[in-house]
Amino acid sequence: MHPSLNIAIRAARSAGKLLLRYVDRVDTLRVESKSRNDFVSEIDRHAEALIIQELRARFPDHAILAEESGAQGRGDYQWVIDPLDGTTNYLHGFPQFSVSIALRYKGQLECGVVYDPLREELFSAARGQGAQLNDRKVRVGKRPSLDGALIGTGFPFRNLRHIDTYLGMFKDMTLATAGLRRPGSAALDLAYVAAGRTDGFWELGLSQWDCAAGALLIMEAGGTVSDLGGGKRYLETGNLVAGNLKVHRAMLDLLRPHLNAQLKA
Repeated sequence: MHPSLNIAIRAARSAGKLLLRYVDRVDTLRVESKSRNDFVSEIDRHAEALIIQELRARFPDHAILAEESGAQGRGDYQWVIDPLDGTTNYLHGFPQFSVSIALRYKGQLECGVVYDPLREELFSAARGQGAQLNDRKVRVGKRPSLDGALIGTGFPFRNLRHIDTYLGMFKDMTLATAGLRRPGSAALDLAYVAAGRTDGFWELGLSQWDCAAGALLIMEAGGTVSDLGGGKRYLETGNLVAGNLKVHRAMLDLLRPHLNAQLKA
């Protein structure tokens, strides 16, 4: 196993234990609003600090990009951390949230972990070594088209400037598939594509910490990840489409007519 992946797994499990400690008493947590419909609780910050502490103990010179504390340090190696992806779910007692940790070297994703502490499901991947769910290898699904496909997505909730464009995408994707799912944790949504539980995923306006680990999982599971233009700038633009090669291509073809100059990636 990639040596950095072991450390990431350990850090994700430690953060997951902390999240579970408060999952039934979220009413005791201090919660702040970062922006419209975007919340942070003290548990987000504590989990992030715990992850950074574990990573720093082993890799003191590595840079950090974390959701709550931002960018720290500079260097070829950078850890990208979301300590609680699905904070709104967590605060409402909705059982879909995760810890996401990825490592980049000179901008290239090297390893990634998405951990669901409620189900004790740990999705992990290292570049060139495939993707795993706990101790078994996973692969993206084999569906050849959108017909009968189950597709994951995320609804815009902060910036609603492109809501009409998104609703058009949502309508056409619904008509072309067996159904859409929006559980509320993009990191887990991407992990589910890697494991073949859903056939594809798309979302607009993601942050790097939402999708870095999940993107590597999908690629190592044999899938394809791109921005809405079919390029590789999804971490920069936050607009992402993923699936196996055929589903991914079909999703791009369906979504492309809805793009405008503001959304083009």
